[in-house]
Amino acid sequence: MSEQYLVIYCTCPDSEIAEQVASTLVDEGLAACVNIVPGLVSIYCWQGERQRDSEVLLIIKSRQTSYDALEARIQALHPYDVPEVIALPIVRGATEYLAWLDSQIGS
Repeated sequence: MSEQYLVIYCTCPDSEIAEQVASTLVDEGLAACVNIVPGLVSIYCWQGERQRDSEVLLIIKSRQTSYDALEARIQALHPYDVPEVIALPIVRGATEYLAWLDSQIGS
């Protein structure tokens, strides 16, 4: 049952963008909950050069059936050319929490 649920990671350049993306996803019923984790440091290569940036991590709880719309919404709101959007299946979860998650996400 729980494999229909996802945790999605998305990094944002700052708290303002993170709040905007998180609020929109919850308000539009694409996510049940979004945790905003400040203080992230990302090291990566972009256009052939190593980068080091301060970012804010979003931990998004949703369902597989909402993923395509959720990803499209992030792409529309996000300032990065290639925003990080990575979905991981929830293998197990508390029955009550997953029921609440279902009640929060539009179908």
